[in-house]
Amino acid sequence: MSMPLAAAKARPDDVGDTARRFRPSRVDFARFEPQHFLWRLDGKVATVTLNRPERKNPLTLESYAELRDTFRDLVYANEVKTVVITGAGGNFCSGGDVHEIIGPLVAMQRQDDMAGLLAFTRMTGDLVKAMRACPQPIVAAVDGVCAGAGAILAMASDLRFGTARSKVAFLFVRVGLAGADMGACNMLPRIVGAGRAAELLYTGRAMDGAEAERWGFYNRLCEPDAVIAEAQALAKSIAEGPTFAHAMTKRCIHQEWSMDIDEAIEAEAQAQAICMQTKDYERAYEAFIKKEKPVFQGN
Repeated sequence: MSMPLAAAKARPDDVGDTARRFRPSRVDFARFEPQHFLWRLDGKVATVTLNRPERKNPLTLESYAELRDTFRDLVYANEVKTVVITGAGGNFCSGGDVHEIIGPLVAMQRQDDMAGLLAFTRMTGDLVKAMRACPQPIVAAVDGVCAGAGAILAMASDLRFGTARSKVAFLFVRVGLAGADMGACNMLPRIVGAGRAAELLYTGRAMDGAEAERWGFYNRLCEPDAVIAEAQALAKSIAEGPTFAHAMTKRCIHQEWSMDIDEAIEAEAQAQAICMQTKDYERAYEAFIKKEKPVFQGN
């Protein structure tokens, strides 16, 4: 069984001296100032805002890499319990920047640089891997354009809030690429179903907000001026819950995709046994006995 459940237990809120020794020195999310997107930490909730509104927030090589490294480092961020990802200026993300990414990739193709092209595609996939591997639930707040790699960022999030006017499109076939990009052929069918995913990936057409909600891509539709606030409110609610257990739930959802039912049941037995060793489990029991609302501390 591939699930390293015991590793999840090494994330208590009260980080001791031993844990501090292996925590990367660069990780200080209270003072984090990324170069290629905005970062805000409100209590236990972090908000990542793609911030190139004049071009509908496209990704660059540098923003891909900085997002990848940020989500990787969140594994060590005990102070961050949930993450909201959104875009500035009424759009989520228009995908890879045509001039800063697609142009250089075409130049690499002309130079027959297969190694360079593969290094790029693996790097973009590493961003999705990092989003799925970080223990914090991620809530995407999507308005306006959500296309190409932007649609992948929303797909890779754990929960998605959208607006009626949003447009979600997996555009890869429109530029001569396979719909199989950054895990889309694995993850999208699990969200919307195989037939619907095939239609979106073969045609590259856009879903409006109503269709995206009806197909299960969105958990909820919000008004444009409220979508970020509602996503942050949900993230705050999750952050106030048993966050160790939430991290375990995220791990199980992700890793059980490759298991059969017997393996999944055994993995969940182990997961629950680990959670039963936490103080939060004891806190919930004591609160029930006292007829009080439990106050979880994530350990």
